[in-house]
Amino acid sequence: MGKLSILFLLATFVVCISSASLKSPPVFEGKLRYDNYKVYKLNIKNKTQLAVIELIQDISERYNVWKEYDEATKEIHIMVKPTEDKYFHELLQVYGLQWELLVENVQDLIDEEQRAADTTTDNDEFGWTRYYELEDIEKWLDGILAAHPDVTESFEIGKSYEGRTIRGIKISHKDGNPGIFIESNIHAREWITSASATWFINELLTSKDGPVVNLAENYDWYIIPVFNVDGFVYSHLKDRMWRKTRQPVKTSSCIGTDANRNFDSHWMENGGASNNPCSETYAGPEAFSEPEAKALADYVTSIQDKINIYISFHSYGQYLLSPYGHTKEEFPENYEDLLTIGTAFSGAIKGLAYNTEYTHGSTAVVLYVASGSTVDWVFNELNVKVGYTIEFRDKGRYGFVLPPLQILPNCQELMAGMLALVDKSKELGYV
Repeated sequence: MGKLSILFLLATFVVCISSASLKSPPVFEGKLRYDNYKVYKLNIKNKTQLAVIELIQDISERYNVWKEYDEATKEIHIMVKPTEDKYFHELLQVYGLQWELLVENVQDLIDEEQRAADTTTDNDEFGWTRYYELEDIEKWLDGILAAHPDVTESFEIGKSYEGRTIRGIKISHKDGNPGIFIESNIHAREWITSASATWFINELLTSKDGPVVNLAENYDWYIIPVFNVDGFVYSHLKDRMWRKTRQPVKTSSCIGTDANRNFDSHWMENGGASNNPCSETYAGPEAFSEPEAKALADYVTSIQDKINIYISFHSYGQYLLSPYGHTKEEFPENYEDLLTIGTAFSGAIKGLAYNTEYTHGSTAVVLYVASGSTVDWVFNELNVKVGYTIEFRDKGRYGFVLPPLQILPNCQELMAGMLALVDKSKELGYV
């Protein structure tokens, strides 16, 4: 079936939608709600089915893709507005799409997440049994810097579109250490990333475990807990499902860019990002259009001779993804080494009591083509030859709204994986 035929059939669904369904989610107490929004897992069997889903996600704000299509699982996870559910099921039936309900009511997950935050008070210490807002994270970071002045220092990479400072912490016990850079929460709704980043910082500074002490003392760490500060604040105060930056787009009423598609490395190549400002993977009007992306690129460039490993924290899916993201036809010269390191990382996590499985390999092969990412830019342009995107828990049962009870297990898996990743990188001569 041709693309025009698909569009024509889709139009029959669109015209049936009432004007009320075109509105944004209702606002209560300043926050968007997702009552009765459902998340479906779709099993894609052919190109026509894939084209249909790609079209509805691109022409409408009524469907929000949580997990993009990948060749390995041939799955898409998509959140559907309740007023669209009837038409969505008709579409599934017409095109013979197999589906499974992952989340019955997204708002239930959000409410449960909020209850964990409500049980703590201002007097409680910062911990890892709930998620925190940017102000709380920065206050905690100030306390960490004050408590460990001999081995920590604050750094700033620049300002966001809305004028917030993008902050990081450097941990260094001695001169001459190899450097490891971690950037977290580039996608606003992925709260588990900043929670894991703060826990990881705390462990590097307080753990008495021998391997962790070795990790802390023999490497310089540059860690940005919350990179997309504007989007992160918006995800807490207004829209829990917000992903992008907050800079307006001149040619559209839609706001924001996917900062992880905005870096000037094979930008917009091979369909690895969208040119639609309303898309969750909108790459921006040009590379480095986002002040946050430009600030990170400038800062990392200024210290590139000190960086041996670059890591980007994301969720969800349980993947360790290496370059390249822009093509599945080419691979880095050291791809076998990257696979070997990935095997060590995945094996270490699998060996824990949780028995969690991570898949590793190049982004384009294991997951999907994604161009203009931070990891690919650092790898290609700065010649940092060990770079990975880590996609944390889970596989879709909770997706971006990972319950606070899973923060610590995820963090423990992160540490096990990082210990193995760094050890194998050292063994192979990269640090």
